[in-house]
Amino acid sequence: MSNNLYICKKYFTFVKNILHFDIKNYCAQLHTKAEKITARGYFMTEYVIETKNLTKKYKDKTVVDNINMNVEKGKIYGLLGKNGAGKTTTMCMLLNLASKTGGEILLFNNAPNQETYRKIGSIIETPGFYENLTAEENLKIISKIRKNYSKERINEILELVSLDNEKNKKYRDYSLGMKQRLGIASAIMHKPDLLILDEPINGLDPIGIKEIRDLLKKLSIENNTTILISSHILSEIENIADVIGIIDNGKLITELNKDELYNKLNKSVDFEVSDTGKAQTILEKIGMQEHIDYQIVKIKERENIRLYTNLNLRDSINEIFVRNGIKVQKINLTEENLEEFFTRIISTESEITA
Repeated sequence: MSNNLYICKKYFTFVKNILHFDIKNYCAQLHTKAEKITARGYFMTEYVIETKNLTKKYKDKTVVDNINMNVEKGKIYGLLGKNGAGKTTTMCMLLNLASKTGGEILLFNNAPNQETYRKIGSIIETPGFYENLTAEENLKIISKIRKNYSKERINEILELVSLDNEKNKKYRDYSLGMKQRLGIASAIMHKPDLLILDEPINGLDPIGIKEIRDLLKKLSIENNTTILISSHILSEIENIADVIGIIDNGKLITELNKDELYNKLNKSVDFEVSDTGKAQTILEKIGMQEHIDYQIVKIKERENIRLYTNLNLRDSINEIFVRNGIKVQKINLTEENLEEFFTRIISTESEITA
């Protein structure tokens, strides 16, 4: 018996007794919905994107390998991976721009159809527009194809992406960053429920990156728009994403939220001391082992003690050093950033599969 069916039967026993309710049939229907009622009356997570063993092969080469991805409604999901890792191919399959070899895709809790794709805005690789037309003219054509043309909406969107002063310039005269802005404008113009953006900040300057980051956050928070975004600028994903998925060689290695990411980041404490040899002896006496609990590292020609475990005891360790005549010049708590974590995870995965 599934857990959801058990909960439903227990929770609705009184309904069965009073109204002769068909509990089994009700629970079976409830089990298929993205929002499932628990025994405590709460709602479980609703996913806008779900993939189950999603796979893509080109002849004998597997480029997406049994991916199980879950993108929660209203959240920003950052997909990270090296070039050729499978990010763009995964996004193309979600948008039906590439056929899947195997597995299942659910969008808005259902197998996608033509109506589903109308609720999605996207940028895959380089946005395509008519070179000889202006930004306004390009957006007018796109909106008429979508049958939702509104001059006011076009002007609003161009202002939102800071192209309102460039709307009469030909697309061919746009910089790479301006072209990316116009691509984003096209993607959000019809107020989609889901955005799928492949490298949307490519070519933007720091100010442009911040503006797009703020825009995507605003869409997520104010409009409850779900966003799947890939980028090689890892610091930006760290700043914007609620959930991060790491993909390598077609496999989704890990999928974790900000709290889980923080708990998985390697942390350490560096002690800059007057006598590393004596400090090492003291650590050994209190039961710490070199290369497991601590290590001697060289920083700017000075040897430091780097503590990997018992970080919450650093104040006590400092006291012990001082009581034993060791001068502690500096104590520094450090942790990995997303780029370092990404590199470590990819390296570990490569070693496992080698």
